[in-house]
Amino acid sequence: MRAFTFVAVALPLLLASAGCDSAIDSFPTTPDPVTVTETFTGSVNINGAATHTFFTTATGAVTATLTSLGENPPSAIGISLGTYAGSTCSLVLTNDKAVVTSVVTGVVTTLGGSLCVRIYDVGSLTGPADYEIKVEHK
Repeated sequence: MRAFTFVAVALPLLLASAGCDSAIDSFPTTPDPVTVTETFTGSVNINGAATHTFFTTATGAVTATLTSLGENPPSAIGISLGTYAGSTCSLVLTNDKAVVTSVVTGVVTTLGGSLCVRIYDVGSLTGPADYEIKVEHK
């Protein structure tokens, strides 16, 4: 019975390996992560701020672009990128003199994580300002 079991297991393995040569031409590769674009909108008040959270699934660049800042944009506004834990956005990269088209760019070095983008008045708002921020990440 043991000899039969050995032959029953070994024979298919021998037949399967007979069709293969010893050279390995290529190794399977993992696909590049897809770039995700998220759009955040809202309104920031005098002395106010707004925070938006997002999740990355791969390492790589994270870019936040201020794409709109209302009909009468202020001379400057703050925009930041940071890490998000629970209810706190710990700012890592900041630009306190941002205008429309300003970009803040960082690099994520872990496979996944909660991040945040924050927009805030730096003392130049004279009234509420509607905004749009586009964040690109993997």
